[in-house]
Amino acid sequence: MKVALLGGTGAVGQRFVSMLSGHPWFDLTVITGKTSVGRRYGDLKWILEGEVPEEFRDLVIAENSIESLRGVDLVFSALPSREAREFERELMKRGIPLVSNASALRMDPLVPLVIPEVNPDHLSLIERQVELGIGPAATDPNCTTTVMTLPLKPLHEAYTLKRLNVASYQALSGAGYPGVPSYDAIDNVIPFIPGEEEKVQNESRKILGAIERGEIRMADFEVQATCVRVPVLDGHTVAIHAEFEEEVDPEEAANLLEGFRSEPQELELPTAPEQPIHVRTEPDRPQPRYDRNEEGGMSVVVGRIRRGSNRRSLLLTVVGHNTIRGAAGQAILLAELMRAKKLI
Repeated sequence: MKVALLGGTGAVGQRFVSMLSGHPWFDLTVITGKTSVGRRYGDLKWILEGEVPEEFRDLVIAENSIESLRGVDLVFSALPSREAREFERELMKRGIPLVSNASALRMDPLVPLVIPEVNPDHLSLIERQVELGIGPAATDPNCTTTVMTLPLKPLHEAYTLKRLNVASYQALSGAGYPGVPSYDAIDNVIPFIPGEEEKVQNESRKILGAIERGEIRMADFEVQATCVRVPVLDGHTVAIHAEFEEEVDPEEAANLLEGFRSEPQELELPTAPEQPIHVRTEPDRPQPRYDRNEEGGMSVVVGRIRRGSNRRSLLLTVVGHNTIRGAAGQAILLAELMRAKKLI
């Protein structure tokens, strides 16, 4: 499939480019940007490890327009939310297949918000889109929501979530490039990230909700979140205190997490990790420096699994790569799942 990438010059956009290099299903033929239109992609500042993939060096940055997308089969979006809001809806109206990493459409009741291992059944909303003559379009969630919700899926299925209290310690790359000024970030912790806590609270309930009569019924557990920016380059850490309707055994919970597999693994999708959740038993793991790149950054790592204040509560810590599992890699995996299901 020929694919286009909107907003391909930023931090997440570059991660898309890196992960689409040599992809067996997707051929990246169009990259758009706002301030770099007309420049060679290889002439831009590359902020990731390594070099710009050779096959994209000579691609000329196009403008964000419908005209630029003629001939492509699928559009990935890494646009800022403000730019995405109108343009992505225009793509839906025109029937141009879209997988977006932007937040603009995430809470739209007609648009599935999907972590491929967690709620692949929500892609059935695309049938409703087709009936209305729009789409197909799907989104992936906020990076913190992803890191947190992936390990909650098997626990919610087994014990039923009742209440969730989380604190996230989020990497600087989550703020994009150039991101947080060094004077603010170094030797510091910033206890507020605009809009982040609301995204975690709302998106997790949509993802873990159920499809009923062609609509999503939000999960009814409570969520309280505190989101903090910390001086780590990549890798979000989330400390979770989960309370359930039923008693939970920490050892049993660890086994559930370690053994969790879902459709991407069954279908052997190109970007799917063999094991989406890895469990560490050391008292000081996971840590972003050591655990963010598990299975190429597509797995999350869980540790410090222990009982909370009562027999129905559980404490755990999870680390995941925010621009890979939490952004570009997850969007690519979502597109692979949609293709495998013949939705695009």
